[in-house]
Amino acid sequence: MHVETDSPRATAQPQADGRSSIGRVERIAGPVVEAVGLQPVRLYDVVRVGERELIGEVIRLSGERVTIQVYEETSGLRVGETVRNTGAPLTVELGPGLLGSIYDGLQRPLPALAALSGPFMTRGGEAAALDPTRRWPFTPRARVGDAVGPGDILGWVPETEHIQHRILVPPGMQGRVSQIYPGPFSVADAVAVVETAQGARAVTLSQRWPVRQVRPYRSKLPPNQPLITGTRIIDAVCPVAIGGAAIIPGGFGTGKTVIEQTLARWARTDVVVYIGCGERGNEMAEVLTEFPELQDPRNSAPLMQRTILIANTSNMPVAAREASIYTGITIAEYYRDMGYDVLLLADSTSRWGEALREVSGRLEEMPGEEGYPAYLAARLAEFYERSGRVACLGRPAGGENGGADGARLGSVTIVGAVSPPGGDFSEPVTQDSLRVTGAFWALDYDLSRRRHFPAINWLRSYTLYQVEPWYVAAVAEEWPELISTALNILQQEETLLEIVRLVGPDTLAEAQRALLAVARMLREDFLQQSAFDPVDRYCPLDKTYWMLRVILTFNRLATAALTAGHGLQAILNLPAAASIARMKELPLETAVVHLQALEQALTQAFAELRDQE
Repeated sequence: MHVETDSPRATAQPQADGRSSIGRVERIAGPVVEAVGLQPVRLYDVVRVGERELIGEVIRLSGERVTIQVYEETSGLRVGETVRNTGAPLTVELGPGLLGSIYDGLQRPLPALAALSGPFMTRGGEAAALDPTRRWPFTPRARVGDAVGPGDILGWVPETEHIQHRILVPPGMQGRVSQIYPGPFSVADAVAVVETAQGARAVTLSQRWPVRQVRPYRSKLPPNQPLITGTRIIDAVCPVAIGGAAIIPGGFGTGKTVIEQTLARWARTDVVVYIGCGERGNEMAEVLTEFPELQDPRNSAPLMQRTILIANTSNMPVAAREASIYTGITIAEYYRDMGYDVLLLADSTSRWGEALREVSGRLEEMPGEEGYPAYLAARLAEFYERSGRVACLGRPAGGENGGADGARLGSVTIVGAVSPPGGDFSEPVTQDSLRVTGAFWALDYDLSRRRHFPAINWLRSYTLYQVEPWYVAAVAEEWPELISTALNILQQEETLLEIVRLVGPDTLAEAQRALLAVARMLREDFLQQSAFDPVDRYCPLDKTYWMLRVILTFNRLATAALTAGHGLQAILNLPAAASIARMKELPLETAVVHLQALEQALTQAFAELRDQE
C-alpha cells in the first residue's frame, strides 16, 4: 500500500520535473540578489544562494530575472555562483518541542547552532527545528474507523507539565482512520494513517506550514473579552481584547521591552511567543538569560515551559526580520488551532519596517512617506489581522475550551512595540499600525523621565474594544462609571496644571486643589506600578477595582466635606487618607478585605469630621 507522508523533509526537495532549477548570480546589492536561469520558479520560493547555500526567498519575477532577498549575510558572495531552487515556500516545522525553544528568524534553534559553530553563527548553517531524536509518548484519541476531518484531534502528547500538545488532522485532509498507534514516537514518525479520497496518507507528530499563509479556522468571534494582564493602567483604562491587537509606541527608554516582558509573565494566556525583531543584542541577551530563570506565577513551573523565543537582533541580516515576524505568527496560529490562548509579542515592528525600507530601496522601488515602501501599510495590516479569537477547525475534546455551538475556541492576541524616531507618533509605522489595531498604549517620555512606570499616557491611550459588559458581569456594575470618573478627574488636572504653570497655584480654589490631590492619588497610588516590586508587579482585577473605588470614595467624601465648610488641609491630614498611599503594598491574598476596611475607615473619619462642627 502506498502511503503519502507529510514529512518535514518533503518540502525542501528540489523540483524533479525535468526542467532546470539551477541558476546563477547576476547582481548583488546587500541582501538583494538577482539571478538568471532559475526556471521554473514561483514567487516566494525558497532558494539556496552561492557555495555556502545561503537561504533566500524569491520576491520579484521579471522575465528570466529573479530577485531574491537573502536572509543571511552576503559578504563574499560572487557574481556567477549558483542559485538552487528548493521548489517550496518558506515554511516552519510545527510539532512537540516548540515550547521552551529559542530560534532565530528562520526557525533554526540557536543552542543547536551554537553547539555546531560556537558563539558566532556561520552562514548556511542548518539544524533541525525540532529534535529528531527525542521520542514523545503519544496517546490516541481517535479510533480505527473514525471519520476525521481538518482540525480533528487524533491524540496528544505531554509537551510540558501543563501543556498538552494536541495532534491534529492537517488542513485539507479528510477521511477515515485506518491505523493509529500508541507509544513513543519521534516527530517524523507516522502515528496514524487516514484513508482519503486521494489514497492513504500518514500523519506524523509534526507538520510543515508556509509562513505567509494564514492557517484556516471555522469562524472568527467578536473580541468582547479583555485580556487580563495584571497591569492596572492596561486593565482599567485601555484593555486589549482576547484575540485583539495593540501597539506600544514610545521612544528610547520609555519601557516598551519591560512592558512586553511583564505581559509575557503575567497576562492570562496559555502560550507566549516573543519575537525580538531587530532589537539590540544586549536587550535580547537579557531576555534569553532571564526568561529561563523566571517562574510561571500560575503553576510555579519555569516560564519557558509555555514560551517560544525568536531572536533576530539588530546585527543580524535585515531581511531576516521579516522572516522572524511570519515565523512567530505561524507558530502562534498553530497553538491557537489546538484551542489555546496565545499572546504574541513583537519587539519591535519598527525594525521590520526599516528592513522593508532598506530592501525596497535596493530594489529601486518608488518610495512612499519617509522612504518606506508604498506597501508598508498592507504588510502591517496582513500581520495584525492574523490576530483573532476563533472557532477552530475540528471537534473539541472533553474538558477543553469550547464555545456554545461545541466548537473548540482559541485565540492569538498581538502586542507590537513601535519605536518611532524621536518619539514622533506621526511617523508612518505608528500611523499605519493605528489603523488596524484596537488598543493604543502611548508611552510618554516625560513620564519615564519622572520615573513614572508604566509610562503609558492615560490621556493619549485608548481602546476600541467593547469589553465593558464583561467587566460589569465579572467585576462590578459600577466599573465603567468608576473608570469614566477617574479619567475625567485626570483630564481636569491637565487643565488646572496649565493654569498653575501660567499664574501659580495660589489662584486655585480649595475645591480645585482638592481635585489636584485626588488626581495625584490616581497617578501615584493607582496608575503607577512597579514591574519589579514583589507585591505590586501583578494586580488582580478585584484589587484593581477596590483600589480605584477607595480613591473615588475619598474624592466624593472630600468634595462633600469642602462644601460643608471644612478645610482642605484638615481633610488631607486624616490618618485614613494617608493609608491610600500604601494600598499597593497590600498582599494579594488579603488586599480586598483590607481595602474594604479602608473604605469604611474613610467613611468613619469623614463622619467624625462632620461631628466636630
